[in-house]
Amino acid sequence: MKITFLGTGTSTGVPQIGCKCKVCRSTDPRDKRLRTSLLVETGRARILLDCGPDFRQQILLHDFRRIDAVLLTHEHYDHVGGIDDLRPFGLFGDVDLYASPRTGDQLRQSLPYCFVEHKYPGVPMLQLHAARPHEAFTVGDVRVTPVEVMHARLPILGFRVGNMAYITDMKTIADTELEYLCGLDVLVVNGLRHEPHFSHQTIEDACAFSRRLEVPRTYLVHMSHHIDLHAVEETYLPEGVFLAYDGLEICL
Repeated sequence: MKITFLGTGTSTGVPQIGCKCKVCRSTDPRDKRLRTSLLVETGRARILLDCGPDFRQQILLHDFRRIDAVLLTHEHYDHVGGIDDLRPFGLFGDVDLYASPRTGDQLRQSLPYCFVEHKYPGVPMLQLHAARPHEAFTVGDVRVTPVEVMHARLPILGFRVGNMAYITDMKTIADTELEYLCGLDVLVVNGLRHEPHFSHQTIEDACAFSRRLEVPRTYLVHMSHHIDLHAVEETYLPEGVFLAYDGLEICL
């Protein structure tokens, strides 16, 4: 399994428009963060996790090949704003979207032309599937298990894909979900900043969550410009925890 971090930033991206802080002015490419998204590739599957407004810019750096599934954590724009840019992939057939029933309903409202019976030529060719916590499904040669996490009071989905889990925008998680995250090799999880936030984990929260799951390798995503420079921030992290950055590739 090859994992590519297409984006590692929060909803505003980094640099944030109009900001002159040292992180936003940094020349280190690891401090440039598009909206969070992940690409997972195996011998028989190519899976996109979240499809934000930077998707077009992100995917242009990669081979134009079929995407077998798009897994959506929730309906917020920074996670679904690039769905219209899936239209070229109709060349390979319909693109399968997996989302919670609530997120699916939101997509039908915001992108109605994608889901009508008689579509206008050129619109994205999508098949929407309901994803529910603990109801596993298979994409190619990969077993996918959705889990439920809380984004403040909003229940959203994380996804276990093989022995990797992708969780973003989490504030809390019920103990009953942890059994679905046992035995992970890699955890990708949100760590917004150090200061508390009402709907997101801090970096310290993310590190504690990693220790709780006893994951060998954890990569932090959905980071804002309120953390230190990448080169500095990563030196503070515990063993086995890393700041992800746009373009990072890892293999399992």
